Amino acid sequence: MRKDDVLYRQYIDILNEELRPAMGCTEPIALAYAGARARQVLGAEPDRVKAFVSGNIIKNVKSVIVPNTGGLHGIAPALAAGIVAGDAGRELEVISSVTPAQHGDIRRFLENADITVRPAESALVFDIDLTVSRGNDWAQVRIINHHTNVVTIRKNGEILLNLPIAESSEDHLTDKSCLSIEKIVEFADVLDPDDVPCIRRQIETNMAIAEEGLRGNWGANIGSVILRRQGTAPAKKAAAYAAAGSDARMSGCEMPVIIVSGSGNQGITASVPVAVFGQCMNAPEELVIRAVALSNLVTIHQKSGIGRLSAYCGAISAGCGAGAGIAYLQGGRADAVAHTVVNAIAILSGTICDGAKPSCAAKIASAIEAGLLGYDMYLEHQQFYGGDGIVTDGADRTIDNIGRLAREGMQETDRTILKIMMDD
Repeated sequence: MRKDDVLYRQYIDILNEELRPAMGCTEPIALAYAGARARQVLGAEPDRVKAFVSGNIIKNVKSVIVPNTGGLHGIAPALAAGIVAGDAGRELEVISSVTPAQHGDIRRFLENADITVRPAESALVFDIDLTVSRGNDWAQVRIINHHTNVVTIRKNGEILLNLPIAESSEDHLTDKSCLSIEKIVEFADVLDPDDVPCIRRQIETNMAIAEEGLRGNWGANIGSVILRRQGTAPAKKAAAYAAAGSDARMSGCEMPVIIVSGSGNQGITASVPVAVFGQCMNAPEELVIRAVALSNLVTIHQKSGIGRLSAYCGAISAGCGAGAGIAYLQGGRADAVAHTVVNAIAILSGTICDGAKPSCAAKIASAIEAGLLGYDMYLEHQQFYGGDGIVTDGADRTIDNIGRLAREGMQETDRTILKIMMDD
């Protein structure tokens, strides 16, 4: 691959599109964004709110703390934060400028407004359909498939936006069918770091929240537990730092992250372990940036077949990506990256997503360990072969199998997880 190839530019576009800043877990933030957009359209603070949300939104909002709300969690507080104090122009950083003085305004809105939340009537995995009203005036905003993909805006019956409803989570996004393990490695080899400022920003931003996670008392403190009980070897530091960043984020830390595939946890997992290994190796910055770019693209390659939200834990995909990035950082070529990915997939594929909460940090640590074990297996000339379970010949074909497993095989799992969570 050359830098003047169409494919090179397409990979750059994918990274720029997927690596976006966000503050807080992205599902409650998507609700806050919908709330801010709806208030903007209405032109006034509403006194009635009705939201129809899909099961995966309910699952990922139930237990996570919404930042800048004074410790609130749940769908109604996420909507209220966006409606009362959100800046829709900042998209996934919609409530990043909320002040402590506005926490009381959010709580008063929750006490006084008529807020109704019901399961979405559509079969879409990602669906937020929000209507806000004041007096005789009303406004509707609908977001589907991914976090800022607004497809419907109406005010008092007037249609202001009405885009076609697509079932794919890749709706209106750059085509990712061009991704393959071989081409991702070729891209990393020729990547000019100046073409991907988003990668440098991802490393700096996500390492900052990881360090905060280790300094403070966040969630289950998985990162600190790892370092105290398991030591500070590079592999342990990689898992600990990433887990700490997740623990802080899940527990309401108001620092931003750079997400990938719509997820801050995946953005942290794909970047922080590679950056930690780079520090331990005293690797040149250019090489670290290339390795992190590779990690992100391997993660995106897997997630494009799985979908934005699923019963399949996205941290597993990002852990595979991190293992691949570390393999590349240590001189591995396409065969090392491919074997690392296949081995890691075989180790932890099928780990469930049961919503955003502190245990995500522990899953991240396990995913990174699986990614590193996958690379260690390659170095020791060991591998899982085609026909071993869902593993088939070739990394890209195995990734296709993961997409099929998540999209088709885990639909009932997703419904059962939601039922269990709602009965709790």
